[in-house]
Amino acid sequence: MSTAGLVLAAGAGRRFGKPKALATLRGESLVARAVRVLAEGGCAPVVVVLGARADEVRPLVPAAAVTVEAADWAEGMGASLRAGLRALPSLDPVPEAALVHLVDLPGVGAGVVARVLAHGGPEALARAAYDGTPGHPVLFGRRWWREIADDVTGDRGARGWLAGRGDVRLIECADLGSGADADTPAELEP
Repeated sequence: MSTAGLVLAAGAGRRFGKPKALATLRGESLVARAVRVLAEGGCAPVVVVLGARADEVRPLVPAAAVTVEAADWAEGMGASLRAGLRALPSLDPVPEAALVHLVDLPGVGAGVVARVLAHGGPEALARAAYDGTPGHPVLFGRRWWREIADDVTGDRGARGWLAGRGDVRLIECADLGSGADADTPAELEP
């Protein structure tokens, strides 16, 4: 069973002051960290969706990862997710599932990825939860990619598509990490 890691790293980070993919944590760029965490957690291949300042972010992406550019990234996270999901069927072999991860989640480590990844497969629909609150990463089986890509808009990603679904499996991960995103550079300081 193969599950691709999909890093959404296209945002401009307006509140942050720059694209979060360019930020660093303990000397490692957030985009490189996200790729590493997905790979160490068992995802292969890892696909990174770029957008804002893509020419500056691309050199920070580890060579083993695939990059995709979301031309309409300024529309929000929905555009990034759509670009990533639409790129997955062109991979050879086509993965059975995709684990969607955001570039600005320093509290998500390989253990969280591996725990959620264990529920993969073409029909998978699962997400990490932290003390019962749904978060990232989110696991989408291949069956759902087109439906999600056709549905997502704006800056909500798949939130609207996921809302109210009774078939999303929540995988508790608070014992392994935190799903909190880094909204300011100060939140990345040790």
